[in-house]
Amino acid sequence: MGAQWKAKGKAQAADARGKLFGRLAKDIMMAAKNGPDPAANSRLRLVVEQARKVSMPKDTLDRAIKKGAGLLGDPVQFERVIYEGFAPHQVPVMVEALTDNLNRTASEVRVLFRKGQLGTSGSVSWDFEHVGLIEAEPAQAGADAELAAIEAGAQDFEPADEDGMTVFITDPTDLDLVSKALPDHGFTVVSNKLGYKPKNPVNPANLSAEQLEEVENFLAAIDGNDDVQNVFVGLAD
Repeated sequence: MGAQWKAKGKAQAADARGKLFGRLAKDIMMAAKNGPDPAANSRLRLVVEQARKVSMPKDTLDRAIKKGAGLLGDPVQFERVIYEGFAPHQVPVMVEALTDNLNRTASEVRVLFRKGQLGTSGSVSWDFEHVGLIEAEPAQAGADAELAAIEAGAQDFEPADEDGMTVFITDPTDLDLVSKALPDHGFTVVSNKLGYKPKNPVNPANLSAEQLEEVENFLAAIDGNDDVQNVFVGLAD
């Protein structure tokens, strides 16, 4: 599963598409606070490119930019918050939310964690490394991810998944630097963000099929919350 949990299966993927648009809209609004012109706002340009890649409707994209920049009245105020805890069977989880109502989100997350265990700040984060995560795809045939990681200054990389996406892992302070360098080494950056990588992930081989299903269902419920942006889980691939 890697550092970030993602929905599996066609039905979940279809649900995840609508969720993805909502997440991207929030990211666009946050980025647009620094200006509505993608040409002059590198963070906004990257998120807009990501939105277009997944065919977000143009009206939705444009409205998110204007809303974030305050061109439709007062800009929306979002706060970023991290929740720590355990999925069933003591699988560590870091949940990143972006919300305009902390009380509502905290209440909903507490309910979602009833099948797991919601921890206090620091109870789980010690077992995760704060990193930069860059999703990129080869821009040319034969692009070497290992060589690109070394030359662009990434700490590590995860081999391409079934969609051909490689995740490059960086020091948090090097996220932008590596993102800008990767195109010179044969990779097109699709997204970049700060996230969490487990230091001691749980081996799924130590869980039964039924236990793994309980973990998956728990993660799917967490990920389905409207305020949740990312779910990072300590479960090995």
